[in-house]
Amino acid sequence: MNSPNLQSFALMVAPAQVLRGSGILLEVGGAIGRLGQRPLLVGGGARSRSVVESQWQQLVDEHQLCATSARYEPDCSETTLKTLNQIAQDHQADLIVGVGGGKALDAAKLLAHQQQLPIVTIPTSGATCAAWTALSNIYSNEGAFQYDVALDRCPDLLILDYDLLQTAPQRTLVAGIGDAIAKWYEASVSSGHSPATLTIAAVQQARVLRDILFQKSAKAIENPGGEDWREVVDATVLLAGVIGGLGGAQCRTVAAHAVHNGLTHIPAAYDTLHGEKVAYGILVQLRLEEMVQGNQLATSTRQQLLQFYSAIGLPQSLEDLGLGSATLAELRHSAKIACASNSDIHRLPFPVTPEQLIAAMVSTTVVAESSRKPLAESQNPVKA
Repeated sequence: MNSPNLQSFALMVAPAQVLRGSGILLEVGGAIGRLGQRPLLVGGGARSRSVVESQWQQLVDEHQLCATSARYEPDCSETTLKTLNQIAQDHQADLIVGVGGGKALDAAKLLAHQQQLPIVTIPTSGATCAAWTALSNIYSNEGAFQYDVALDRCPDLLILDYDLLQTAPQRTLVAGIGDAIAKWYEASVSSGHSPATLTIAAVQQARVLRDILFQKSAKAIENPGGEDWREVVDATVLLAGVIGGLGGAQCRTVAAHAVHNGLTHIPAAYDTLHGEKVAYGILVQLRLEEMVQGNQLATSTRQQLLQFYSAIGLPQSLEDLGLGSATLAELRHSAKIACASNSDIHRLPFPVTPEQLIAAMVSTTVVAESSRKPLAESQNPVKA
């Protein structure tokens, strides 16, 4: 008799341990050392490495760890994972430590999954909930989304050092707000009528998350390191992860993330952040609800989001994403990817074709651009 597949019924809700505070990285060496004595540190770009390098070396020396490090490059891709697996084997690593943004953490988590080793995540920005989740996204070497991998557990240890996150550009937290707030708009439409207890809990937590972000984001951005800023960081990194853990894939991604996945296949979108593309994808999802279902509530919801986006600096249009010159062929390819048979967009309660998605993307951009101007300045105002 075959053994059951644990992934088919296991629920990966949360990391085994979360340590958070200001300047705590040097205080957690014991917790790291209990998980392994030969860590491989997987990091991202120069900024992430520079903000942890001296503290990491001090921690390694103090706890007599035999550590080495590697970068995920050129992206969180199959090529990169092959290289990282070889480095881990050569080092005889008994622990993986991921440091950086979403892709660095995804690469580290997947490496630990493949090597069957413990994993510690240390985010250096509030841009995603990747430090929390039992999921890794895989991209091409050029940064185009390929697929995601469900992992067998959440991280063994998540270290949230507010001082590290405060060194990140403000843009990263704004993007994290866009990624996190999508939880409500995606979970409510895909799972809002579910009778399942944990799904109900996830959807309601997504509503709470949205309200926290509406209330505190602007003040958080104005005062980095302040109380509201910390609460928003907790929301984007931790609470967003809770929702995905409780609700599973059904509450994790729908059309907003599908739009993101498609846009990554346009080369000009490479320098835009994950949450920026997701935030635009929320507007497109709402536009689809208007167009396909005639949902007037989606119209007012989109207008509310446009005001919120304006207040904190989230992108509202293809132009804001640097894609104003994208060709129709590129948009068609993006829409085809977003509407593939295995895409999360099909968790919407209605079917969507690539043609409908392109129309929603373009009309979302037109409405957003026209809404920035006083009516008298617009020669041909477009109605939502």
